[in-house]
Amino acid sequence: RPVVVFLGLVPFYPRANWRHYQFLVEGLPVLAERLARRGVGFVLRRYPDHRLLPLVAEVRPCLLVGDENPLRETETWREHVAAQLAVPFFTVDADVVVPTALISREQFAARTLRPRIHRLLPTYLVPGKEPVARRRWPPAPALPGLDPRGDLLAGWGPEGTRFDRSVAPVAGFRGGAAEGEALLERFIRERLDGYHHRRNRPELPGTSQLSPYLHFGQLGPRQVALAVGGAEAPAADREAFLEELIVRRELAVNYVVHNPNYDRLAGCEAWARRSLAEHARDPRLALLSEERLEAGESPDPLWNAAQRQMVETGWMHGYLRMYWAKRLLEWTASPEEAFDLAVRMNDRYELDGRDPNGYAGIAWAIGGKHDRAWGPERPIFGKVRYMSYASTSRKFDAASYIEAHAPRAPS
Repeated sequence: RPVVVFLGLVPFYPRANWRHYQFLVEGLPVLAERLARRGVGFVLRRYPDHRLLPLVAEVRPCLLVGDENPLRETETWREHVAAQLAVPFFTVDADVVVPTALISREQFAARTLRPRIHRLLPTYLVPGKEPVARRRWPPAPALPGLDPRGDLLAGWGPEGTRFDRSVAPVAGFRGGAAEGEALLERFIRERLDGYHHRRNRPELPGTSQLSPYLHFGQLGPRQVALAVGGAEAPAADREAFLEELIVRRELAVNYVVHNPNYDRLAGCEAWARRSLAEHARDPRLALLSEERLEAGESPDPLWNAAQRQMVETGWMHGYLRMYWAKRLLEWTASPEEAFDLAVRMNDRYELDGRDPNGYAGIAWAIGGKHDRAWGPERPIFGKVRYMSYASTSRKFDAASYIEAHAPRAPS
């Protein structure tokens, strides 16, 4: 049978804005071109013509295949569509190496997930095939759709729709599989050697910065893992990267799949919530408004630099993401407010926002998820792991990082 891929663009995906949509549509021309090479069709439609079921009625397929996404909005959509179909509907867990369904319950920490993942890697960490369709698309007549090379965001509002244009695209990242593959090649060539030592030094260009491409499916984790695993870099560097890409990343997906409160403090560990509640009335250093925090106007120059990196570039170094979230506990009225604010800002500004890794990282930083109780107890934090400006800035050249992300003088 011929094969056709469908994408429906909607302007009201929760917390998505111009920055995210621009990155997504930048990758569509290459997607369409690569599908065509394999004899696969591509139908692109935009709100209000974005619904899948009308296309199903037009095509009358014998089989529907979708991509799994554990977030509640997309899971609800999938259940809604499945209830109205009269053909088999399969989904593929392409955002992980080891299928999430094989890990039957929520894991306590990386140490409990790691042996399960490693046991299954020989089965799933293998090169995939990209077959060419035996019958090329399209059958006559071709289905109507938009040209993926066109200005797909034109006419999307803000009038008449909920398209959020309040956060502008960024210049440092361009979407698409070709861009992601080029970045992966540069990382392996220039940064993988020494990754084990440099990955937690935010002032250095030591990380891969591949998370936006993984989030949007423009790179696959198996593709990245095979490329890194086959590189000539030292084994310690390759192993450190694969631990982050596979074990830590899939721990986050496992958390979202099995915990319905994944983006709320209520989804965190009971010991941490009790400890935070016991210290809820501890005096805060200062209560800062969301507007001041978004503008990077806290008393902490390192936090401000991290905030500006996120707002201006769409990406924040992973080590500082932990510190960034933890410090919100000291500037908000409650742990719940700190958690909600971290989620809102992460999802709003990060190109890889609205993702299991962001939610799991915030839950670790604020609510002790995948961590343990720490002593001695501290004001505000209780038994949750503490990070301060003094202790964090001693571990890398904080002055260089702060200078690199200082406010820019108006031109």
